[in-house]
Amino acid sequence: MIITCIGHAEFLLELENGMRLVNDPYDASCGYPVPEVKAEAVLVSHGHHDHCAVENVQGVERAIDAAGEHTLAPDVKVTAVPCFHDEAEGSKRGGNLMFLVEAEGLRVAHLGDLGHLPTKEQAAALAPVDVLMLPVGGFYTIDAATARETARLLQARVILPMHYRTRANADWPIAPVEEFLGLYEGAERLNLLRVCEGDLDCQPAVAVLEPISLK
Repeated sequence: MIITCIGHAEFLLELENGMRLVNDPYDASCGYPVPEVKAEAVLVSHGHHDHCAVENVQGVERAIDAAGEHTLAPDVKVTAVPCFHDEAEGSKRGGNLMFLVEAEGLRVAHLGDLGHLPTKEQAAALAPVDVLMLPVGGFYTIDAATARETARLLQARVILPMHYRTRANADWPIAPVEEFLGLYEGAERLNLLRVCEGDLDCQPAVAVLEPISLK
């Protein structure tokens, strides 16, 4: 599996069977350039403009924005777990879906705009996670400290931080990724993550994927 960060919370997953999945595509109003991205399936955590721009993804055959289990192929399963966009049970910003993709012997999770520490039941529905796309910027989502505790609850082996401040959204009231990286040692910056079931022990515990939209 190859995982690429498009920007913000949008990631592209490329599977060995040729299938391409995109999580949380953004629109131009969030500050990032919008490159051309192609994928058969799009996973949408919630309806905010920086997470639900399905129209910006080419070739989409299926968009998943509802809780439950979804089968994309005999060997590709997606589970969407409902949670909240804030710490007040959605009264501030509504609901959110956390996605678990099971493919190629891997468990890969994208938490969307998670706004609270997952409950025991939510964590059990996702854990253990091999690769975790995790919001870390705070204000609209969980902050760095809560993100670290979330990763621990989910037993994450590789963490890909997302939804933090960059030059593209410099006026947003969220923290840069460095606040989260300060909680770990040995974080790496990569252009992409190439991962398989057999090499998880060789992967960094935390990897910042450089957004291709900012190159």
